[in-house]
Amino acid sequence: MKSVSEFSPEELAAWVCEALAGAGIVVTLTGGGCVSVWTGGEYVSRDLDFVEQGTVPRRRVRRVMQSLGFTEQRRYFSHKDTEFVIDFPGGPLAVGDSPVKSVSTRLNATGTLRLLSPTDCVRDRLAAFFHWGDREALAQAVLVTRAQPVELDEVCRWSRAERSADRFEEFVRELDQGKNR
Repeated sequence: MKSVSEFSPEELAAWVCEALAGAGIVVTLTGGGCVSVWTGGEYVSRDLDFVEQGTVPRRRVRRVMQSLGFTEQRRYFSHKDTEFVIDFPGGPLAVGDSPVKSVSTRLNATGTLRLLSPTDCVRDRLAAFFHWGDREALAQAVLVTRAQPVELDEVCRWSRAERSADRFEEFVRELDQGKNR
């Protein structure tokens, strides 16, 4: 296996996910790291956010992360051989007010990565746009939608449930603008 310094963001995420799974801790990649995977690296996040399934004592996570060479720095874990930091934001795994019912998996040389599906990744990024006005998250949702098959009807339905139909229309306009370039 290559060194940590040579891992792509996806390989690093899979390595962490696999090690945690080996200790009975199920995690799912979300946020910008998920965008990075689904866009083939067109977008790069410097942190990898994992949401734990169920309640997991921090000491169990810490033990696994330390076994991989990470050190805890407040809420993040860093490794001397990579610029990426690992974070475990609180769960449950959800996009806006909707729980995530299923996740995608990707197998690579460092292990199996659990991550939001492209559709849920778009909903996750749009939630940040809808609720906090995060325009970078809007741009990330557009990138994923252009790179992967996304169930836009489901995203539209969810947007209405989030009381953000107007913001969904803004997302659709951003998608359409890219087609005209």
